[in-house]
Amino acid sequence: MAKLVSKTYAQALFELAVEEGKTTDFLEEAVALLEVLRSNAEFGQFMNHPKIQKEDKLEVVKNVFREKLSREMLGFLVTIVEKDRYSEIEAILGEVISSIKEYNNIGTAYVTTAIAINEQEKQDIESRLLATTRYKTIECIYDVDKSLIGGMVIKMGDRVVDSSIRTKLDKLQRELLAIQL
Repeated sequence: MAKLVSKTYAQALFELAVEEGKTTDFLEEAVALLEVLRSNAEFGQFMNHPKIQKEDKLEVVKNVFREKLSREMLGFLVTIVEKDRYSEIEAILGEVISSIKEYNNIGTAYVTTAIAINEQEKQDIESRLLATTRYKTIECIYDVDKSLIGGMVIKMGDRVVDSSIRTKLDKLQRELLAIQL
């Protein structure tokens, strides 16, 4: 149910961004707002506290964000608070960010390697991903997982390309165990 709620609100904000022709502005605002909210746990506790009146929460949101957010994004936040959906704000903003990135042909790839890679290797990976996808821009998030032994795993959306040594060894082990002697 929570996922449906976050998708509904996110879709409404996304459609407003497209309608207003402000997808880039909304994307920047949503990313910045999400970062601010994640870095201020006390604010989230205040906003989700059941004993604090809705009017007080609305006043705080307006006072804190009035000068920092666009009229549309502030209105969105006010609506979220009025409808008692603040607990879903991170999921909603995440959905908005994903929708706008998809609309603007910005892909996000999660690249996991066994060892840290240098800038040239990162550029090579990004160039290869741009050449093999429909995206105009790729944002890569890099991680190191020593258990891969070697190779890499790339995740984009629901697609996974796993060329890690660990996966190859696991596959070889399953094939050897399946052999009947």
